[in-house]
Amino acid sequence: MTQSKKKKRANRSLLLAKKIIIKDGGTAQGFGAPSVYHAVIVIFLEFFAWGLLTAPTLVVLHETFPKHTFLMNGLIQGVKGLLSFLSAPLIGALSDVWGRKSFLLLTVFFTCAPIPLMKISPWWYFAVISVSGVFAVTFSVVFAYVADITQEHERSMAYGLVSATFAASLVTSPAIGAYLGRVYGDGLVVVLASAIAMLDICFILVAVPESLPEKMRPASWGAPISWEQADPFASLRKVGQDSTVLLICITVFLSYLPEAGQYSSFFLYLRQIMGFSPENVAAFIAVLGLLSIIAQTVILSLLMRSIGNKNTILLGLGFQILQLAWYGFGSEPWMMWAAGAVAAMSSITFPAISALVSRTAEPDQQGVGQGMVTGIRGLCNGLGPALYGFIFYIFHVELDAPPDGTVQQGSITSIIPGPPFLFGACSVLLALLVALFIPEHPHLGPRPGSWKKHSSPHGHPHSPQPPGEAKEPLLQDTNV
Repeated sequence: MTQSKKKKRANRSLLLAKKIIIKDGGTAQGFGAPSVYHAVIVIFLEFFAWGLLTAPTLVVLHETFPKHTFLMNGLIQGVKGLLSFLSAPLIGALSDVWGRKSFLLLTVFFTCAPIPLMKISPWWYFAVISVSGVFAVTFSVVFAYVADITQEHERSMAYGLVSATFAASLVTSPAIGAYLGRVYGDGLVVVLASAIAMLDICFILVAVPESLPEKMRPASWGAPISWEQADPFASLRKVGQDSTVLLICITVFLSYLPEAGQYSSFFLYLRQIMGFSPENVAAFIAVLGLLSIIAQTVILSLLMRSIGNKNTILLGLGFQILQLAWYGFGSEPWMMWAAGAVAAMSSITFPAISALVSRTAEPDQQGVGQGMVTGIRGLCNGLGPALYGFIFYIFHVELDAPPDGTVQQGSITSIIPGPPFLFGACSVLLALLVALFIPEHPHLGPRPGSWKKHSSPHGHPHSPQPPGEAKEPLLQDTNV
């Protein structure tokens, strides 16, 4: 029997054991057995609440920081992203030991905590947003939750569904928030967003079952918590010891850095430079969200089955290069709409990368693996907005609204209307070149001490290692 068949059989056995434990009373909370749909609802409610605040946030941001608005936005997001980078591996490692549900509750609560403060105190609102980055790693826990309850061949579709849900939450919420804010005022929008966030928290408390039963956790067998796994810099050092992990992480960094910067500034760029009205911006978000749903569910599933994991990643990066270059050189509104359609296709990249990470990580290391990727994305969430704001600043692209609060179309006098987007295209091109070297079927070398791990008297994969034994790499050998 080949190594790949042995691992597939072991993974199926572990998944079956989890289901048996849950069925026999391994967890008493939640409605039904844990499923992808529980994770989907959690993600939808959280980001729907934040989507409602798209338009009010831009107004409050400019009113609070009338000068150098985007530079201040970059600083706020930078602190949040740095804290996310530092905390994501810790959250992921602790969820591997203490279960997913409690950390879902923790991350959603602190991510949504700033929402009511928008109307109470804008300064406190932006301050709490910055510090909320410590727990703003919901995707890390959600992807680990999904990995607990799915088999390898199901995960790409499941990750695509979760990512598509994120897009779906933004289809209507910005338009709804803009309409309610114009008719009833931003106060009602903040109250509604706070209520939806509370609904999400209540849903996790009451309805979400634990995906990692206590009997299946390493702590249940007396295994010590490895704090090295929770150290983001230790994770980075470990990344450098394995070429496959290193290539995946570099690809994530180079591709998500421009995406994070674009997300922080693009909607205001559409309004002020391209002359989009608030209604057009909301419509743009809705259309992009719908196309992203299709791309991350139907198209992603077809591509993963037909051309494989690696080629799907390469294709998504290619679409991202085209999208960013079009944004950079585009000088007409119709060009933004066309590039937005391409951007929807580029959204397949992250779920494909997440599927690759989960496919190569041990079943009990899914939280650490997804935490590592989420941490890198968190670092990009900090660097990207600041980098985009700085590039806009040095190229003298005016992004500050007029004193009277109206939004007017900016004058496009340069050959490159959007310099940051062109820089992003170059960054993603580098990511594409790096991704070419990711093996389609990773063959990681034998791990020090792995024979002891599998030949212990109890034969359990979570048996603690003897002191001084070499730490195993994050990713495992996989043959598909």
